[in-house]
Amino acid sequence: MLARREFYIDGQWVSPTRPRDHHVIDPSTEQPIAIISLGDQEDTDAAVGAAKRAFEVWSCTEPAVRREFVLKLLEQYELRKFDLAEAITAEMGAPKSSCLVDQVECLPRHLSSFIDAFDKIEWQSPIAPDLANNIVAQSAVGVVGLITPWNRPINQITLKVVPALLAGCTVVLKPSEEAPLCAYILAEMIHATGLPKGVFNLVNGDGQGVGSQLSSHPDVDMISFTGSTRAGRAISAAAASTLKHVALELGGKGANLVFADADPDAVMRGIRHCFFNSGQACNAPSRMLVERPYYEQAIEIARSFALNTIVASAHDEGKHLGPVVNKRQWERIQSLIQSGIDQGARLVAGGTGRPHGLNSGYFVRPTVFADVVPGMTIEREEIFGPVLSIIPFDTEEEAVAIANNTRYGLTNFVQSADPERCNRLALKLRAGMIEVNGIRRDASAFFGGIRDSGRAREGGIWGIKEFLDTKLISGWTP
Repeated sequence: MLARREFYIDGQWVSPTRPRDHHVIDPSTEQPIAIISLGDQEDTDAAVGAAKRAFEVWSCTEPAVRREFVLKLLEQYELRKFDLAEAITAEMGAPKSSCLVDQVECLPRHLSSFIDAFDKIEWQSPIAPDLANNIVAQSAVGVVGLITPWNRPINQITLKVVPALLAGCTVVLKPSEEAPLCAYILAEMIHATGLPKGVFNLVNGDGQGVGSQLSSHPDVDMISFTGSTRAGRAISAAAASTLKHVALELGGKGANLVFADADPDAVMRGIRHCFFNSGQACNAPSRMLVERPYYEQAIEIARSFALNTIVASAHDEGKHLGPVVNKRQWERIQSLIQSGIDQGARLVAGGTGRPHGLNSGYFVRPTVFADVVPGMTIEREEIFGPVLSIIPFDTEEEAVAIANNTRYGLTNFVQSADPERCNRLALKLRAGMIEVNGIRRDASAFFGGIRDSGRAREGGIWGIKEFLDTKLISGWTP
């Protein structure tokens, strides 16, 4: 069993002050694969202290210097990408045949996008063409605590660490204790770039420990968190005592509006997206709203897809769904599936229990419910598993009302051959992102929501600006 008990603080690997072991479990086998240590207040203080000491110099480095370190990180990626993929397969169950593309290759994509955006930032600009002595300057927020999830671990770490460093911030990263191994590899990659000590620090811990300590720490200027809405509320409350900036990317309950004139692949595209990463995606279109004339046909397409979806160990070759991340998540999904049955939704595929032939591991049967009524638990709650709820509608107004009747607001989807309808609905639907007819976000675009989905904007130039403060200077000499 791998033992990685150390933390990366002030440019070196150090032992925790009071080691508290945590076992990392392979969700395909339910067996421990590694032991890490969870930090305590002294470890958090040491990491924050290192970041604070490094900030004055790092924040004043020329942008070109900060850019160079990101380019060096791209070089390190080519040396370590297979190590990253292997770690993610073992720690959170992403199938190895697709892990490199679906999980790991987001790192170079994001780095390239951030570099392009970084080159367009105006660090000092006049507030108007005729007011050259009144300028807005962009400066780093300060020391930032980064708290990242387990479902797409290297993706979320990259979306926070890289723009923070480019902005001139110094960071303390707390990755999810469920999937910490890829964060260790990234720390080794960053160390190999020669980044000055203290600029990047890594402390493992849980939300109640290191997460809470970072959120309330007086020397942390900003928290960037991706995870559950419940945890986001707790972080906001803890951060309020020090009035630090908080960026939250939280859950979702995406509505996918499928009209009768949608393209033939619309339903298949929707359920494939819903089941992606075993349903463990905050932007999953888990509510499929279907216009009545197309309703039964859509149900049959979804039913057939679910029944033909293979579920297997993440370590097996081939295209299939892997497990969900842990026992707690598996049990929650089982409870929510049972609630759909109990509340009268029509189960057309899947159900409770493990798929046939799998007697261990946190595997979930790909599940489709039809005749779901707004207000049912499966329609209201984020399930974070391969579970699709199909709901009929008769009019545009009804579809919009159902879609918007949620506390979430991350991503909604529209499928129709009528471009005027698509544009009309895209403006009416309440979410941070709207996807029309399967056209995905550009690499330069942001990712983020509204309401209980948080209001962070990650990716592209918006992702860098999350870590910048604006300063007005009057009397500037051009």
